[in-house]
Amino acid sequence: MTTATSGAAPHTPTSEEFRRAQQSPEFLELRSKIRSFTFPITIAGLTWFVLYIVLAMYAPSLYATPVIGNINLGIVLGLLQFLTTFLITWAYVRYAERQIEPRSSALRESLEQPHTADHA
Repeated sequence: MTTATSGAAPHTPTSEEFRRAQQSPEFLELRSKIRSFTFPITIAGLTWFVLYIVLAMYAPSLYATPVIGNINLGIVLGLLQFLTTFLITWAYVRYAERQIEPRSSALRESLEQPHTADHA
């Protein structure tokens, strides 16, 4: 049973406990998991967005290329920007639920547990 469900206030970690937690293998793994997903996906998303803008600035005739009826390539690429944003968000939420949240919850719980041996 966690301290939140037992009615007792959670332990407030000291600055030393935070420093120890920050140097722990669990924290380093959490940071690695976050960075291994967020850095590449952010770079990919920003690259795609910059490419979209650069093409609009320097190749406007490309965007005017008809695709179907009155729908041109510019509209399709613009809609793909929205789709990409939603897909990145969905992928991050899934990743966070599976890889980040369990690790951060375990780390938080270890910091919030009263350390009676430390205080005795």
